Amino acid sequence: MACSRAMVAMIGLVVAALLFPAALSSTRPDQLISMTTDGQYHSTRPVVTIADGLTADYHDVSCPDLRGIVRTAVVEAVQGDITIAADLLRMFFHDCFPQGCDASILLLGTPWSEMRMPPNLSLDIRRKVAFLMEDIRAKVHEACGPTVSCADIMALATHDAVVASGGEPYHVPLGRLDSFEPAPLRFVEELPPPTFSIDQLIAAFRSRSLDEKDLVVLSGAHTIGKARCATFSDRFPNSDSDDFVRRLQDNCTTDVNRRQDLDVTTPEKFDNKYYINLKQGKGVLTSDVQLLLNKTTRGYVNDFADNEWWFWNQFGSSMSKMGMLQGPQGNVGRIRQQCY
Repeated sequence: MACSRAMVAMIGLVVAALLFPAALSSTRPDQLISMTTDGQYHSTRPVVTIADGLTADYHDVSCPDLRGIVRTAVVEAVQGDITIAADLLRMFFHDCFPQGCDASILLLGTPWSEMRMPPNLSLDIRRKVAFLMEDIRAKVHEACGPTVSCADIMALATHDAVVASGGEPYHVPLGRLDSFEPAPLRFVEELPPPTFSIDQLIAAFRSRSLDEKDLVVLSGAHTIGKARCATFSDRFPNSDSDDFVRRLQDNCTTDVNRRQDLDVTTPEKFDNKYYINLKQGKGVLTSDVQLLLNKTTRGYVNDFADNEWWFWNQFGSSMSKMGMLQGPQGNVGRIRQQCY
């Protein structure tokens, strides 16, 4: 009887492998991660990995005017509203981190859209980014036909927003496809919140094939942009021993809806002042300050504070790396006819 049961089980596995090979290969336990109640990620390998087949010249033949169309639209948008640059950077990160860069975050028309999920509720005011992406997509598709994905457009637009706000150009790999639907809530919930400790931040980034250098350099995007008081209010209980935190608390008490500059020195310029501020005790978010509490990450903070060109060079490398992330599903999907 035991032998018979074993044979039936074996036949069942063979049939499953023949009928659903992709499902079996994409759901190995060691490819999945979870965050337990201790706030720590547990995994033997990242759930999000580096994609193959993306190249900077992917659209050179099918859409030679692509980069010019995107650049013109983004520069005009940033000149009209400097906050667009920071909004694009944050939107791009929130799109790439859950399951790779697939423009799933731009899908606004469903009750389960990523924008409605708790980690992204503060992104709602950034719907203007989704509308900008759709405007650019319409121009690109009019010029070239439906050959470029919303995901590629957002990657290029983010690059151009960085440059338009004072940063340096970097390599942008292209060839992504757009997701059919929003990322699952369980993946979106793995976005690291601004209250994470340094150990939690490192673990979260490692789960997405990003290391300590990537963590520190991508945090440098906080050199532009703002944060609501609620995102750093966890620091207020210790304000008695920190003059800078006390000033933050006083500002928030005066206006609970205040949006605080993350770079208190040059908030509208993409530079390395964020790291200089950190060294001077002027980091706004808990996750910013935590970068000083680990020997490796503190070393990168010091390096980038001392050498702006080193920061720009590494920022470009990490943005290119993040732009190539893909989840277990791989680079699958379509070129959407509408971004949102």
